[in-house]
Amino acid sequence: MSSRASGSAAITSSKPEAASVRQATSPPAVAVIADAHVHDIHASYGGTPFALNGVPLTLRSWADTRASARAFNESAAALTAALTEVCARGIRHVVLLGDYSDDGQILSTQSLAARLHHWRQREGLSFYALPGNHDVFGPLGRHNTNRFVTAPGQSQLVTSDPNVAATEPGSRLSPQMYRKGQPAGLRPMAAFGLFRQPQYLHWESPFGLDDRAEARLFTASSPDGLIRHQLMEASYLVEPVPGLWLLMIDANVFEPRDGRHDPSRKKAFLDPSVAGWSALLRVKPFLIDWIADVCARAERLGKHLMAFSHYPAVDPFDDHIGAEAALFGQTAVARRTPTPAVAQALIRAGLQQHFSGHMHVHSVTRRQDAGRQLTNISVPSLVSFPPAFVIATPQGANAAVETVSLAHLPLDPQLMGFYRSEVPPEAPEAGLHSDRYGDFLHAQLTARSYQRISRHWPAELARAVFTASAADLACLLLSPEGGTAGLGDPPPETRALCDSQAALHGLTATDLTATPLSLVVADWYALRQAGALLTPHIPQLRLQILRFLATLAPAPHPTQTDTQRGFFSLFLQILATSLSRLAP
Repeated sequence: MSSRASGSAAITSSKPEAASVRQATSPPAVAVIADAHVHDIHASYGGTPFALNGVPLTLRSWADTRASARAFNESAAALTAALTEVCARGIRHVVLLGDYSDDGQILSTQSLAARLHHWRQREGLSFYALPGNHDVFGPLGRHNTNRFVTAPGQSQLVTSDPNVAATEPGSRLSPQMYRKGQPAGLRPMAAFGLFRQPQYLHWESPFGLDDRAEARLFTASSPDGLIRHQLMEASYLVEPVPGLWLLMIDANVFEPRDGRHDPSRKKAFLDPSVAGWSALLRVKPFLIDWIADVCARAERLGKHLMAFSHYPAVDPFDDHIGAEAALFGQTAVARRTPTPAVAQALIRAGLQQHFSGHMHVHSVTRRQDAGRQLTNISVPSLVSFPPAFVIATPQGANAAVETVSLAHLPLDPQLMGFYRSEVPPEAPEAGLHSDRYGDFLHAQLTARSYQRISRHWPAELARAVFTASAADLACLLLSPEGGTAGLGDPPPETRALCDSQAALHGLTATDLTATPLSLVVADWYALRQAGALLTPHIPQLRLQILRFLATLAPAPHPTQTDTQRGFFSLFLQILATSLSRLAP
């Protein structure tokens, strides 16, 4: 539950009303960049730098990168490449959809802000930022701890927490590692939409025209109502050029936990990375009223309205049958999926199109309610597979969207050599011999997919996946034994049936037996994440195999996952959904 300290959700524009028809001149295109996670390798975070070819750098290891959902050392270069492309296309307005910093470290945010000021001064770019779960934390902030490389295979713990620093000899205590709260953590980014700027034609918060932090406070309460904290609301509406309204919604929700009184502690709030829009409906319901008011005014005034938040308002994986939770339990993906009530509330508020980040997914998903539709455009990250951003061009009620891939970017050969120095020669990794950014991130995702199998899958099934082939999976689904069938050693008649079915899809028995099932699973994760952006990174033969396996998924949707056949039946239903996102 929540309450506002001041202000009204119904805001009167500071500009005279225009005619109630859409303005004749179309507003300019907007670049939308999500999850840049900028880590400045040339800055000192307080640890011992690592000299790479004589240049002192603050680097994360390949071991950390391999296990992470994002790349670290490549992040600043990826942002530079994206902004270079933006400028080459003549675009001057850039939305940053949260998680713009590595982990909200004071130094990361300050370094990013300096870069953005540079681009604004040199190229005339205008930036409009929203905080994500990596950028700020609650009203007071929280500690951060990372390991930075001191030599190949060696690292040093650098932290802002004195208690953590005391646990390991040689660690470094650095205040620059601290992640500030709101509003302090937003101050370095103040010039990028979060506070009023002189050049804006209009700017407002949900509480009025006053942009001061103290005028934008609301009260957030714990579920039992006993703990209440004053938090700053970072949402805003800005009109940077005539006719273009950018609705920047702060769905980065900090909901107090029952019984947790100290707001400086990490456990004082429910995890904002999970909370998102579902918590916004409870904690900040006044935002729905404000969104409805903005939508109505935009229609009346003929404005092109574009809406953004860090978190998806519609499930970017379009998992309307709850397969993620049924297969793997309450994973991060399952917990981060917005409830259907989110889309219903936004549709009723009049919102038609929404851009989101957070999940590092390339997808477009839709929900309908009472004959109206909300389209959620999930923007990929710059630092995970697939690396891309989008360009949104206002057209009528919604914007046309173009995805711009960064997969072609060359990799830094010095960094790649550094990564290879960490890996024993007897255990080479394909991603470390890539020469293109997309291939590197695809290999990283493949490695992480194998980790997911070990962590999230039933133990016996996980072991079987690493020894079975695509042919074994096909035989399992075609087996006349039903629920008692398992992977491996099918009877000859089942193998013959599998071969004949594969031939109808242009595949041979060798094609299937030579394809490890673990690689099929990795492709399943990558396809779900990247959609059509996966196709340049996967051989056509493997795509054929995926299409064939998807045809073996039974209909209607299976509900039992306690057998191998039931598990993979549901697994392949999700594969079929992912394949449907590809162009025919």
